[in-house]
Amino acid sequence: MSTVMQAERNAQAGAAYETTAAKKKPANYGRTLGNPELSDKAQKYYEELKKKYSNMDFVLVSKDMKGVAKAQAGSYANPHRMVVLIDEEKVERMASDENYRKQYEGIISSAAIKLPQMQKQLGGKSGVKAFGMQINDGGNASFFAVVDKSLAAQRERIKKGAARKAAERKQAAKKEAKQAAEEKRAEARAKKAEEEKDSVTVTASSMDELLRKIDDTIYEAMSDSVQTESEKMIGQHINFWG
Repeated sequence: MSTVMQAERNAQAGAAYETTAAKKKPANYGRTLGNPELSDKAQKYYEELKKKYSNMDFVLVSKDMKGVAKAQAGSYANPHRMVVLIDEEKVERMASDENYRKQYEGIISSAAIKLPQMQKQLGGKSGVKAFGMQINDGGNASFFAVVDKSLAAQRERIKKGAARKAAERKQAAKKEAKQAAEEKRAEARAKKAEEEKDSVTVTASSMDELLRKIDDTIYEAMSDSVQTESEKMIGQHINFWG
């Protein structure tokens, strides 16, 4: 092999090494899963992406941890902002491919509008603590919600207790005092349930499916919940309210 050809090969190998070294440059990406590494160009774009959607909480996932992210999505939930799980490979391509970038930013933009609407539709009684999404391969995303089943059930009980109290306000003072005490205990149980984080993560391939699954989870929580003491007395042979 001639000296010139060897020199050219050495130069090519050196250039390839420099490119790889530039790509594998650790940096502070914010919240991460695994050990993601971005090129300078992708890192710059990722910072711009987070600023563009500053109302969201991004988590950068290394390519070898995508399965873990999907399985444990709920553990990265943020009660104050919607979470976006996105892997390093997609960020790299979004940084260099305009059409690819538009496609996935469109997915993020759509979720940024629709998930808060869903949260508003469900209302505070739902027990849904957080929403999030994971950017998947194939130009789509999956969505998840963290539902506190105990909190959902307890909030429904509090609502029912308040309705009963309003209907029976004119009854004896002793009965009203008992109901007020029961309502206070229900509120304490709701607070305790929230602290204990009796939560389940609901995942879906679309937001419509997510809403249905949330409704099913809440219904199940209310059906399986333990009755309050006053509810247990209803229909019993001994009537302590008379």
